[in-house]
Amino acid sequence: MLLVDGVRSAFARGGRGKLTSTRLDEAGARLLCALLERNPGLRPHDVEDVGLGNASASAESEFIGLGHVPRLAGLPYEVCSFNSNRQCGSSMETFHRIASSIAVGASECGIALGIERVGLPPVGGTRRREPTRITRLNMRLFQPTELQRSMAKDHTELFSVPFPDHILNSPPLQGMPQTAQNAAECYGLSRLELDVYAITSHQKAAAAYSAGTYRDEIVPLEIELPIFDDTGAWLEDERGPSALFDTDECVRPDTDLDQMSILTPVKGLVSFGEKELVITTGNGCPLADGISAVLLVSESLALERGLEPLARIRGIGVAGVKPQMMGLASVPAARRALRNAGLSSEEIDRVEIHEAFASQVIPSLRELGLPLERTNVSGGSIALGHPLGATGARLVSALGHELRRSHTRFGLATQCIGAGMGIATVLERVD
Repeated sequence: MLLVDGVRSAFARGGRGKLTSTRLDEAGARLLCALLERNPGLRPHDVEDVGLGNASASAESEFIGLGHVPRLAGLPYEVCSFNSNRQCGSSMETFHRIASSIAVGASECGIALGIERVGLPPVGGTRRREPTRITRLNMRLFQPTELQRSMAKDHTELFSVPFPDHILNSPPLQGMPQTAQNAAECYGLSRLELDVYAITSHQKAAAAYSAGTYRDEIVPLEIELPIFDDTGAWLEDERGPSALFDTDECVRPDTDLDQMSILTPVKGLVSFGEKELVITTGNGCPLADGISAVLLVSESLALERGLEPLARIRGIGVAGVKPQMMGLASVPAARRALRNAGLSSEEIDRVEIHEAFASQVIPSLRELGLPLERTNVSGGSIALGHPLGATGARLVSALGHELRRSHTRFGLATQCIGAGMGIATVLERVD
């Protein structure tokens, strides 16, 4: 299975950014067209399946998921499509599904697509019913069994520290910032460590823009700039001017420790171990609107069409941890993908890890034995933003491009996922 190419939109601030008044089905179609234009040897009828990763499950995303994007891109009606929702790992999941189909000979070409809009109620969506006694959250989810609460049998093989009882005894359903706080406490991370990591992410992203790195990945889009009222609400009936959108909105090149230090901890956080609260909006990723797409083909089709793939898919993996420690699931997922690839961490030249929170990235890299200087070399989600279902495809695309750019061989893309899951992919550069 070969990763031929990957593209994305620039990422906009979630809900109140530059993509607010842009149709994401049309923008997604533009990205699919860009993939085919960049690889002219491929023919539209070669594409057999388009998988959409999306996590929000809003009315608009359901509309996008019904095969409309490939049709708007002009692909034949015979091209199939499917939806995948593995929360933040949704588009990496579509990547895995298409790669697996190619691996067993069921198909030869597919596109993994991720589209996400966050924070904006969809226009024209059906009104949600109020929960009833058979649809509201099942409170038994807060009553784990002893098996669910106890440490996993392979815990000491994956992690160097135990998960303390005060975290294991905490509610199994928690917000993402709370799980980040739990990870920081488990590994004794200070607020300063987290803020310094976050600043580094912004600095790397700014340097990558200065070097023109993102020209390989970002497809500039003609958009209509949104108009907002004084409360920040989008005025649907008003039309803004047209603009070219080609730069991630959330990158802050000039951010520093003075600015980070004035941020207060996220509201609602608690410390189950009675420690300092260290998670802020500055050392976690901002939610974003955006699109990413990756083209996969079989080796035989690549040869037949004269394509120049970025990388070969060597291994994939999914794995889980306790939901209270959600952010650390990238560790067992990465180990599983590396095992499937027959590689060790020491052989990995480049890493793309989803920066949900600095408190999750730092211990994950330590446990995997991966050096920071090989990781997210062009910035990560803390700087670029996190459009939920579109992040996974961005990670594998960025990794493929970086392996070619740096002339390195092996790369790992890994990310944590809500509810305690993780997903990972290992790539090998194709000469």
